[in-house]
Amino acid sequence: MDFGNLGNLGSLLANAKNIQKQVEEMKSAIEKLTATGSSGGGLVKVTINGSFAMTDIHIDPICIDPRDPIMLQDLIKAAHFNAFEKLQEQIKSQYGSSLSQFQSLLG
Repeated sequence: MDFGNLGNLGSLLANAKNIQKQVEEMKSAIEKLTATGSSGGGLVKVTINGSFAMTDIHIDPICIDPRDPIMLQDLIKAAHFNAFEKLQEQIKSQYGSSLSQFQSLLG
């Protein structure tokens, strides 16, 4: 048995703990991000957080037509999707290189 590489194991474990800490910090920072999407020329606005949970919605009363609830549903879905895209872009622009490094480490 060759135990000559045990020093490398200690280094590897220390590096893993460092990476884990960085991932947790990044996750915490991402959860604090917000993005607002809109549809219908701003008639509907949806805000989501870094966990992709909806935190706010604004609906202009002009688009509330009891005869056409499907239109309002579509506007809400479109605004939510717009916010989702904006949040993804924020994450990619702020943390893309770090995420790529972590992915390459994981294989």
